[in-house]
Amino acid sequence: MLLMISVILDRTSILSTPTHNDHSQEEVSVEGFGIGEILELLPHRFPFLLVDRVVEYTPHKTLRAIKNVSFNEPCFQGHFPSKPIFPGVLILEAMAQATGLLAFKSVGKLEPGELYYFAGIDSARFKKPVVPGDTMVLDVEFLKTRRGVTWFTGVAKVDGQVVCEAQMMCARSQEK
Repeated sequence: MLLMISVILDRTSILSTPTHNDHSQEEVSVEGFGIGEILELLPHRFPFLLVDRVVEYTPHKTLRAIKNVSFNEPCFQGHFPSKPIFPGVLILEAMAQATGLLAFKSVGKLEPGELYYFAGIDSARFKKPVVPGDTMVLDVEFLKTRRGVTWFTGVAKVDGQVVCEAQMMCARSQEK
């Protein structure tokens, strides 16, 4: 228990900058980027890279990304063969990867040995199944940082309808 507390206290904030809470600054939305830059920023690779494109983002505030769901996804072999449904945990993981991209685009790349960890989920709700052929629009928003843990909200939509929403926690940690 003491080790866990010291690790938590040793973590630095994901979006800790002097300006992220400065509401007097003008918010500027930045054009998105494609899979090449996503591969440079995220450590994930097939079959676990779940963001295909970033549409736009506002550093320290929000990010909108796309996940195209294809029948060729490995999860559909067993979930469920006769009625393929994209697993809810993978929707949450896609939103978590989008928060990682927002963090990278807000504070830059990590130092060697650092990682962003998915630290928790609150209030996750699944409203509608996601099936092959759907395009998920992932909207994530920075909420707050406290004690080295950063909170985000995430909403996934298909055809303008909410399919999943949750509050997520992410922590930045240095391996020792």
